[in-house]
Amino acid sequence: MGTPVDHFTEFLDVLVSGLDDHEATGADVAARVHLSRFHLDRIVSSVGGEPPAAFRRRIRLERAAYHLLGSRRTILEVATEAGYSSHEAFTRAFTRAYGATPSAFRKRPSRVRIDAPNDIHFQPPGSLRLPAAEKVTTMDLLTRMVEHHVWLVGEMIERASRLTDDALDAPIELSVDEDRQTIRSLLSRLVGQMGMWNAAMGGRDYDWAVEDGESVLSLRHRLAEEGPVFLRHVRDTAEQGRLDDTFVDAVCDPPEVFTYGGMIAHVLTFAAHRRTLVALALDAAGVSDLGWGDPMHWVADPVT
Repeated sequence: MGTPVDHFTEFLDVLVSGLDDHEATGADVAARVHLSRFHLDRIVSSVGGEPPAAFRRRIRLERAAYHLLGSRRTILEVATEAGYSSHEAFTRAFTRAYGATPSAFRKRPSRVRIDAPNDIHFQPPGSLRLPAAEKVTTMDLLTRMVEHHVWLVGEMIERASRLTDDALDAPIELSVDEDRQTIRSLLSRLVGQMGMWNAAMGGRDYDWAVEDGESVLSLRHRLAEEGPVFLRHVRDTAEQGRLDDTFVDAVCDPPEVFTYGGMIAHVLTFAAHRRTLVALALDAAGVSDLGWGDPMHWVADPVT
């Protein structure tokens, strides 16, 4: 006979596979894990801190909230997918859980996860996020990589200040973006990327116009402002073990939900591409002391 934890794990598997099975009763779910309704209720409530029916409703509401933000489905379509027979019934349940109607939530989104004693939540596109068995207490590698990124962008701006406007604005032939890329535009996007995410995490709009033909002086000022703020976000999130926490970027249309860890990985991935293009372009312009901008020694040397 399985342990309560084993049965709880089986219940989670059934829950995920049956999110759209709205005809299944509590007895049906219990039968799928080879338990009586009474025993399933007792085990799930004991291990998970909430009864199976409440557990299922909460996960479906979290999925509904995600779809309200991440899709253009109508509220009735989202309600039907969540298992509600009417717009009104869904609105009542959603408002109790989120403190706002579905239409109000879509216009002014907030958290997607509903507080739960087990810290198990809906994970897009169709699974569950379980709490980590072990919390990461230090993220030295991650923070060092972001520190290196902020530092290197600053060094590249300083090197760029030695160039003429013609050199700054010379097209870079190797490109994956549709826009015409230059040292100036890439440095502006590198700084702007941090500013854009700072704005998203702070619930503010980002002014894209600042990146049009931006001066080196403006780049210096913006990096001095945006770099430390972005680095503080990374340090605080890593030190507090909150890389899996989510935030809503309401500037997107429709609004999107991101994890802090995913956002940081996104920044470092695309920044590495842009920094490499800048490094190559600087070298072609006769400024070669930064090399490829490799973070290897920066990460390995704690006194850098």
